[in-house]
Amino acid sequence: MKEEIISELNDLPPRTYGEVLDFIRYLKFRRRKAAPDTALASEPVLQKDWLRPEEEEAWSAREL
Repeated sequence: MKEEIISELNDLPPRTYGEVLDFIRYLKFRRRKAAPDTALASEPVLQKDWLRPEEEEAWSAREL
């Protein structure tokens, strides 16, 4: 995939490299921004499992 992207880049005129770079930076920014939101959104769902009596029992047995 990386080689294909590089090949496509090589087919573009150099004046468009700035746009490509901007787009890559945008994708990286969007990915960094979305990661914490995803983690926070999943916490309430996972919390249901964390608070089950079976989980409490398993973790307290581990501490012994």
